[in-house]
Amino acid sequence: MGLYPKIRPYKKGYLKVTDGHRIYCEICGNPKGISVLYLHGGPGGGISPKDRRYFNPKIFKIILFDQRGSGKSKPFASIQNNTTQKLVQDIRKILKFLKIKKVFLFGGSWGSTLALVYAIKYPKSVLGILLRGIFLCRPKDDKHYLYNKKGKSKQLERLTSIIPKKQRKDILSYYNKQMHSKNKKIRDKFTYEWAYYEISIIALKITDKKIKKLLKKVSYKSLSPLEVHYLKNKCFLKPNYILKNIKKINKIPISIVHGKNDLICPKEAATTLHKKLKNSRLYLVHAGHSASEKEIQKKLVSEMNRFAKIL
Repeated sequence: MGLYPKIRPYKKGYLKVTDGHRIYCEICGNPKGISVLYLHGGPGGGISPKDRRYFNPKIFKIILFDQRGSGKSKPFASIQNNTTQKLVQDIRKILKFLKIKKVFLFGGSWGSTLALVYAIKYPKSVLGILLRGIFLCRPKDDKHYLYNKKGKSKQLERLTSIIPKKQRKDILSYYNKQMHSKNKKIRDKFTYEWAYYEISIIALKITDKKIKKLLKKVSYKSLSPLEVHYLKNKCFLKPNYILKNIKKINKIPISIVHGKNDLICPKEAATTLHKKLKNSRLYLVHAGHSASEKEIQKKLVSEMNRFAKIL
C-alpha cells in the first residue's frame, strides 16, 4: 500500500518553548480524529510534506513539528540548550497546548529513540507507538553507524579522507570541531560531508546523483551539527537507559519496522527491543534504513491502518 494523497495543514505556526527556542508545528487531517504525533529523525532532520502521508487523514489528527534547531524551528541549527530531555518537554508542551491527553507516537531512526524516551517518561499519555529503524543509543549503535561493513569501503574512506590520520580514531570530535569553525567554508564542507556519508548508506540502492539530489532537499546544515552534538553526548541518556526502563511501557501496543539491511541502525537493536517488549510486533523487511524504501513504506502505512481499527 502506498502513501495517502498529498495533504495541507489546516493549522500551522510557532510555539514558544524554553531557552529562547521557537518550535514550528503543523496539524493535518481530522480535527476530531485520533491524535498522532510524528517524530522526525536526525536529530536535525526536520519534517517534510511527505511525512503527513503515512496516515489516513479521515481517521487521524496528524501533528508534526520540527525539533529544536531543525527545519523551520528557530534558532536554526542551534545546539544551545538542545538535549533529549528538552525535546521531551517540548513534546509535552505541544500536547498540552493542543489539549491532547493521549497521543499515538510515530517515530523513525532518532525519532524512534525520542518516542521511546518520551513514552518511558509519560507512559499514561501514550495510546500506542509505531517505530521504524530502531536506534537505542548504545555505544555499539554508534559504532555500527560509523564503522559498518559497507562504510568500511568507499563511504567511510570519503568521510575520513579530510581528517588528519592521527585524529581518525575520533571521527566525532574532529567533525564537531570543524562544524563550529569560524571559517564558513570549513563549516560547510564538514556539514556537507557528514550528511553525504549518512545518505550514501541510507538505502539498498543509491547513486551519487541521487545522494546529491537528496542533499538539496535535506537540511544538512542542521542535520550534521545536531547529529554530532547528540552522538558526542551519548544522546544525553544514561548508559542503556531505554532497555533498563523498558518495563514502564510494556502495556503500550508497539509495532517495530526495521530493514534487514539497515546500515545506519543495527537489526539487532530491533530484535532486542522486541524481545524486551511483551506487547510488541516486529516486522523485518527487505530494505535499508530510509522510510522511503518501498517495503518499509508499505508496512508503516498498513500498520497505521491496523492501529486505526484497534485504538
